[in-house]
Amino acid sequence: MIGIIIELIISWLLLKFIAKKDLSVLGFKPNPTRLLHWSISLLLAAAICSLYHIMTTAFINNGWILNKQLTLSAALMGIWWVLKSVLFEELLFRGALLYLAIEKWGTTKACLLSAACFGIYHWFSYNAFGNPFQMGIIFGMTAIFGWMLAVSFAKTQSLYLPIGLHLGWNLFNIIVFSNGPLGKQLFMKANINHLEGIPSLLVFLFQIFALPILMYGYFKFKKKI
Repeated sequence: MIGIIIELIISWLLLKFIAKKDLSVLGFKPNPTRLLHWSISLLLAAAICSLYHIMTTAFINNGWILNKQLTLSAALMGIWWVLKSVLFEELLFRGALLYLAIEKWGTTKACLLSAACFGIYHWFSYNAFGNPFQMGIIFGMTAIFGWMLAVSFAKTQSLYLPIGLHLGWNLFNIIVFSNGPLGKQLFMKANINHLEGIPSLLVFLFQIFALPILMYGYFKFKKKI
């Protein structure tokens, strides 16, 4: 939490002395449109993430079982951890720095830079250094996700939409389907069987591209109305 407070202070200083603006340019103030964006994006991300994880076991002799050892307090602590990590990353990669980059270089270049930085950042969080193949996969996956989040901020001029997307995905990926640094959470795979071959590749590609394509379609539709 201290890190988020420090981020807010630094963001305020950057915006004040470089752009002569305040934190309001990050779209913090809630309104019906922003709250709707947050709600819809969270649900869409949760749905796509759930579908992805279901697909990883649907075509093989495997399934999901409830973790009966998970306590309410442990679940709440996990949710709090995810919320803090999402807010920290959004303020860092889609906050004041992205706003200033858009002002200086335009939306496309700024979003590409933000996406690349987001991808490199995950080399550290996944401790992937020394394995070029793993580094490439991690960079590709997280940079595409980061591009979607950056464009979401640029299109809406608010953090509500990227936070909703990021939070929806991470909550279901980490807390519901136990695919993250917190270990076993709500559901666990019944056994170690996993997809192989073409099905594995298709499900992997779905994980990377389904949500960004969905958001691309949303922005195209929104532009027409």
